[in-house]
Amino acid sequence: MFLTKIKRVFKAGLTNFWRNGFVSLSSLVVMFITLFMITSLIFMSAILSYSLQEIKNKVDVKVYFNTDVAESDILSLKKSTDALPEVEKVTYVPKEQVLSDFQEKWKDNGLILDALNELGSNPFGARLDIKAKDPSQYESIANFFDLKGSDCSAFESKFSIIEKVNYCQNKPVIEKLVKITDAVNAVGFWVAILFLIISIIITFNTIRLAIFISKDEISVMRLVGASGRYIKGPFVVSGILYGIVSATLVLAVFLGLTYWIGNLSKNFFVGLDLFDFYLKNFGQIFLITFGSGIALGAISSYLAVRRYLKI
Repeated sequence: MFLTKIKRVFKAGLTNFWRNGFVSLSSLVVMFITLFMITSLIFMSAILSYSLQEIKNKVDVKVYFNTDVAESDILSLKKSTDALPEVEKVTYVPKEQVLSDFQEKWKDNGLILDALNELGSNPFGARLDIKAKDPSQYESIANFFDLKGSDCSAFESKFSIIEKVNYCQNKPVIEKLVKITDAVNAVGFWVAILFLIISIIITFNTIRLAIFISKDEISVMRLVGASGRYIKGPFVVSGILYGIVSATLVLAVFLGLTYWIGNLSKNFFVGLDLFDFYLKNFGQIFLITFGSGIALGAISSYLAVRRYLKI
């Protein structure tokens, strides 16, 4: 008996969905736009995260050592630096590699290379390249080496073997990176919230209109003794169907769209193929899109029937 009622509710909801064609279409359009924006935020987040990661990979703190420092002393300090909670990775670059990198960088400038050869010896000391777990933590790492903390007017290291730390040169870039990351996260969150609210309001009013259209049918059902849940159920089912159909359309559109711009995005975003990202993360995108669609349809429909069907 219970399963029979469930089947009837779903059948009635499907009938309402098809019968109120224009009303359903308007709700589908709005929900499609909302889910499209929500799914777009996933891709925007991926693009921004990838781009920011590329920038982060180029930002670090470099610790330069005096030329006469023993390798064992540098490796000892490297071990202490590795133990800092803010540090993700520390790379030791020996003085020979520093010289080789310098020569490669200026290989087309004969004047600089001739001046270097005139010295007759390696003028460079070894170096530590330090990556932080988060850009906001570079200042704390720099303070580990500098007695003056974040004061960039002068450098005075706690360790006599250190010649300089380049944090102050990179500080403006690091601060901008932190601000961009925080702004992107905040904007993405509030845009998603805005579209969720708009979709709920529109679907709420769509279900309200569907209730008004079906008022005669609802009156008959009341007269024959239908329960409140039996009367309300089809409208909630219709709302859920709006979400399912809209989510399906959104996923299909993004499949074609990412396939079309896949190679272009790979070149534009320095290696990020949106079509490949879509396929690899399809499960997560599917759950977010369908979950959002079903939740939006169910919540807005429930609020509407609760407000306008006093049973």
